[in-house]
Amino acid sequence: MNWLDYSIVLVYIIFFLGMGYFFKENKNSKDYFLGGKSMGWFPLSLSTMATQLSAISFISAPAFVGLKLGGGMKWLTFEFAVPLAMIFIMVVIIPPLFRSGVVSIYEYVEKRFSASTRLILSIVFQISRALGTGVMVYTIAIILQAVLDIDYVYTILIISVITIIYSWQGGMKAVVWGDAIQMIILFSGLIICLFYGWDLLQEHGGLANGFDPERLQVIDYNLGLGEGNEYGLLPMIFGGFFLYVSYYGCDQTQAQRLLSAKDEKTIRTLLLANGLLRFPVVLVYCTMGLILGGLITLAPDFLNEIAVTTQKHFPEQFATHGVKADLMVPVFIIKYLPHGLIGILMVGILSAAMSSLSSTVNSLSAVTVEDFFNRGLSKGKLSSKKYMMISKGAVVFWGVICIAASFLFGGSKSAVIEIINAIGSVFYGPVLVTFLLAFFSKKVNHIGMNVGIISAVLINLVFSKTMQEIFNIDLGIDIFWIWLNFTGVILALVIAYLVSAFTKNVPVKHIEGMDIKIKKKDFMIKEVYILSGFFVVILIVSYFIPYIF
Repeated sequence: MNWLDYSIVLVYIIFFLGMGYFFKENKNSKDYFLGGKSMGWFPLSLSTMATQLSAISFISAPAFVGLKLGGGMKWLTFEFAVPLAMIFIMVVIIPPLFRSGVVSIYEYVEKRFSASTRLILSIVFQISRALGTGVMVYTIAIILQAVLDIDYVYTILIISVITIIYSWQGGMKAVVWGDAIQMIILFSGLIICLFYGWDLLQEHGGLANGFDPERLQVIDYNLGLGEGNEYGLLPMIFGGFFLYVSYYGCDQTQAQRLLSAKDEKTIRTLLLANGLLRFPVVLVYCTMGLILGGLITLAPDFLNEIAVTTQKHFPEQFATHGVKADLMVPVFIIKYLPHGLIGILMVGILSAAMSSLSSTVNSLSAVTVEDFFNRGLSKGKLSSKKYMMISKGAVVFWGVICIAASFLFGGSKSAVIEIINAIGSVFYGPVLVTFLLAFFSKKVNHIGMNVGIISAVLINLVFSKTMQEIFNIDLGIDIFWIWLNFTGVILALVIAYLVSAFTKNVPVKHIEGMDIKIKKKDFMIKEVYILSGFFVVILIVSYFIPYIF
């Protein structure tokens, strides 16, 4: 990087600091954590995608497609269930949550079950999300250190401190508009890499001469059972459906964006946009991975640069597994792009990391304030002034926690990352069931629900291949992790009903005026038809990708 690249990064930093100041007028919880419930579908849809499609995706998805063993275009299978999940969320999840007027979605759980159920979900969300985000920030910082020779300590501080400042000042409006801008920057960076990569590939003979045809296969009909059976059609649809419904509808990080919309029609529009736009964006990620992977085959100096960088900064990785695939995109940017564009692409990587961090910090703060400081009857609620003071303090607190997680856990052992991923995969199913039973069941009490959540999580952990590897246990069970989202739903559902049946003396709470009934006409909306059709389009396009390339 030269003075031009650093100038671009500096302008970006100043802009975001100013944006936080621009949105600083926040008077209460609805303003600070829900943007005054006045946000439109466009910034919210971009913010939703930016949070999910983080810097890890920008770097790891192309690396998986182009370089990693066992990788390839099968990454696209993660998108199969997205349109179906968006349909379920807009018809089933959002109406009761939006109409309840909650800030923390776990408040709804307390109204239906108990404070203990609310706190179980809230605490696990806070711990897992803070650690996961800290590791993400560390991962990006260590990769940027490898290609820029800037100590990762400074990169972590740049990402974290700037994000904390504009999130602290501007609340949800700053976060959402920041995410929207960062998503545009990130996608622009993808297009730049795609264009330059394709041009270089043609100079070296074209994709057909440099790529393994096996990497083009998307659809695999394995069931996700047994060693090496991953990314199969059925597990990615069924397991992916429950994963995305829970993540987008029942995870505070994403649900808070939906609750920030001005009305339910706006939510349906942003979910429609998310369901339609994610696949093209990820297809661009994957195509870039194909191109860069082909370029590595045809341009040995590119692979050599990745190897040298890996050996210098990750000697243990190089000695045991060879080159670090995640360096492919950053090394390409530094090696092949002109100055100015390098600065823009570095800003793109920083943007992706900051969008995930800002969303996490804002959501963690909302949950902390609502679930631990603002609980109880209306007469016990915090005053607006005290609420805002605690809220801003919580933003700083969780920002510091995420920074600490970056330093303490990010680089210590790979097991930390594996544990966090395991928690994510085992917990989404039970969380989803908790909300569904809160909406529709009149037979499950809080004892049954609490036991159902905890039991399902523990059983899923036993079946998790990742956890077996961490604790050096071999149960002879090899299940692709995405199935755990499905098994979590079934286990939590069955156990909650069984325990409730044996504890009939415990009363079942109901939420007055919030009886939920799904009718056939609720599915007769244009968004449902469009997303259903797009689901079919995704499958068709994925099937023909090996023939297209």
